[in-house]
Amino acid sequence: MGGRLTRVFRTFNVESRARREISKEKPTPAPRHPTSRLDKLADHPEVQEEIYRKDDRLLTLLKDVYVESRDPPAQVKGGGGEHLPCKQEEKRLTKLGHLGDLDVKKVPKGKISIVEALTLLNNHKLHPQIWTAEKIAVEYSLELKDVNSLLEFFIPFAVQEFPKTKKAI
Repeated sequence: MGGRLTRVFRTFNVESRARREISKEKPTPAPRHPTSRLDKLADHPEVQEEIYRKDDRLLTLLKDVYVESRDPPAQVKGGGGEHLPCKQEEKRLTKLGHLGDLDVKKVPKGKISIVEALTLLNNHKLHPQIWTAEKIAVEYSLELKDVNSLLEFFIPFAVQEFPKTKKAI
């Protein structure tokens, strides 16, 4: 209801208001400051002389400056088109994969995929005696402190179904 009311006020007499705005004179630009740089130089030739005059003291100081630059040693390109990787990460195959091509196939050691994280959290929740932090660290190539933090701060959701009776509602 409020939208209709605002639309009525917004569209009221819109054509005449538009004509009134269009017929207004364009605003005049703000006046320029009287001492602009070009006017100052044109009126005073001594300023132009000062600009183009060489200062001998500054030139001698500039000649005393010596910069030494050296290029890094050139690297020899050899062995055809082979490029050696700077740092090669060890990767491991993931434990699960239900989506086929969309799943992550390889994960760097020390990291896990989301599916693996949910699985190990659920396994630890269901069987904490079997799936201890040490076993999870060995199984997924993780550090023990990271696994302990993961088990402490992340808890998977528990799905509970309630009966559909009036009493439960």
